[in-house]
Amino acid sequence: MKIVIANKSHAKFAEVICTTIEESAKVRGTGIARRTPEYVITKMENGNAIIALDGDKFAGFCYIETWSHEKYVANSGLIVHPDYRNQGLAKDIKKAVFEYSRKRFPEAKIFGITTGLAVMKINYELGYQPVTFSELTDDEAFWKGCQTCKNYDILTRTERKMCLCTGMLYDPEKKKKDRKKHDLNDKTFTRLKNIKQSLFYKKEKNNLD
Repeated sequence: MKIVIANKSHAKFAEVICTTIEESAKVRGTGIARRTPEYVITKMENGNAIIALDGDKFAGFCYIETWSHEKYVANSGLIVHPDYRNQGLAKDIKKAVFEYSRKRFPEAKIFGITTGLAVMKINYELGYQPVTFSELTDDEAFWKGCQTCKNYDILTRTERKMCLCTGMLYDPEKKKKDRKKHDLNDKTFTRLKNIKQSLFYKKEKNNLD
């Protein structure tokens, strides 16, 4: 199994990708924005997609979208072909597209909206946090894309405050601050090491006594 950055040579898989996404949504009974083969091909040609291949067989896919002048990035259209499900492939693809997004757009906030509990769990493990839709992009083009979802009326009736989807966000600035809070400088590390050694010495001494 290979997980690679898609390019125009993978355009032949666009039709099956779109069909698999649509059929999967029907089986789950969830709404989903429609993708066309032409749209998927554009993502491949621009280097904004990840594809999983088993030899010459399509196994999985996910693509990148940018919004609000690249301040926000969405990892969308995650799909695994039925023949390759329940093998951890979705998690591997999601991780690959997340890392690729961080590399290409290091300052961008990465977000996704999903109804799938499995995807929510994967996102959480990657560092995403559940957020209200108000914390996602306000780019009208993004929300226009939701119009083909069968649950779009819920979104409009609640003025984008509620939907069956859950919004999740990875904010690199917040992660940087959180990490800085917990980073150990040399002095702190030395002090902790000395305390541990001291405690170990006392424990050994007590055992000998």
